[in-house]
Amino acid sequence: MTAAQWVAEAEDLLPELAELRREFHRFPETGNNEFKTAAGVELRLQSCGIETKRLTDTAIVGVLHGKYPGKTVALRADMDALPVNETTGCNFASQNQGVMHACGHDVHMTAALGAAELLSRHRDELAGTVKFFFEPDEEGNGGAQRMITAGCMEDVSAVFGAHVSPTIPLGTVGFKYGRFYAASAMFDVKITGKSAHGAEPENGLDALATAAEAVCHVRELNNPDRKNRLVVSVGAFQSGTARNIIAAEAEFHGMIRTLGPELRQEICDRLTAIIQATAAKYGTTVDIRIRMSYAGVTNTDPETALAEAAARAALGDDHVIVLEEPTMTTEDVGCFIAASSGCFYHIGAGCTLPLHNSGFLPDERAISTAAGVHAAVLSAYLEAHRD
Repeated sequence: MTAAQWVAEAEDLLPELAELRREFHRFPETGNNEFKTAAGVELRLQSCGIETKRLTDTAIVGVLHGKYPGKTVALRADMDALPVNETTGCNFASQNQGVMHACGHDVHMTAALGAAELLSRHRDELAGTVKFFFEPDEEGNGGAQRMITAGCMEDVSAVFGAHVSPTIPLGTVGFKYGRFYAASAMFDVKITGKSAHGAEPENGLDALATAAEAVCHVRELNNPDRKNRLVVSVGAFQSGTARNIIAAEAEFHGMIRTLGPELRQEICDRLTAIIQATAAKYGTTVDIRIRMSYAGVTNTDPETALAEAAARAALGDDHVIVLEEPTMTTEDVGCFIAASSGCFYHIGAGCTLPLHNSGFLPDERAISTAAGVHAAVLSAYLEAHRD
């Protein structure tokens, strides 16, 4: 099979895959609740003659053995949806109130299942084994490390995967060498002061003012510099009970995103020092809780070069982009890549609304592009590492 033939077969499979995607989209499930979704994934893999096993309640691994011995490579897709009320108006909109596939995971799953079917049809040409990782809870606490702990990476030498992106054209694949997605940490801050009459602020300790000033200082940590970019965002703030009462308590919550975990620790320390200094100024006390989240995605150069070459052979040079800028969003597929090697790439979504928007609806043609490219990349990897 040539790379272009994988894409051609994927395009022939598109009507069937589109219906499968619509079924996933109609019945989205949030992290660790993907029971119907996981069952559908299992049935589809099994119908292709692919072995399946559950690593956790909803984590699925499919295993496809080629005819000849060789390496083991993996393809990862995420399954969970977001707590979003859908506004797409499409005829296969979510039937689960308040839950929606607003990040394209329905497309990710379907494309991976399409690649699984394509590769299973040609297993007699494969030298090695392909594993298919269907991960739960990517939008929450992450399922990747739990899957790794449960043993999914046994014998796996590389992991590939993709995310739909509204920032590149439909039918296009984007590759980023090196650091691609940000490392992140979540912080929760509680300020405690003393309430007093609004006319007598000297008798109180203003928790709201402390928190407001701390938020402004924390946001000054943001750095747009491309090599050392970092983003500190505060997304929630709660304080006060009435306009004429000095607030006794205030809370705010946010995230730190850096290019790499090394800078992340430095920024966590600086954020803590800034908030403590602001609290000392107002005489309030502070409780700061920071939880390290995803370590980011760093693509390995050999696997990225292989995937890029396979995509160029499959789609043509005009449909492959080398991305210069990393994204400051987070992704825990990096756990799989860090445990071996690999490449995570972008697939043009064919829509203009951003990820996590209630109207986000990728073009279904992105499914066949992704499925065909996945199959071309995985088969190219096995062929390059044939025993």
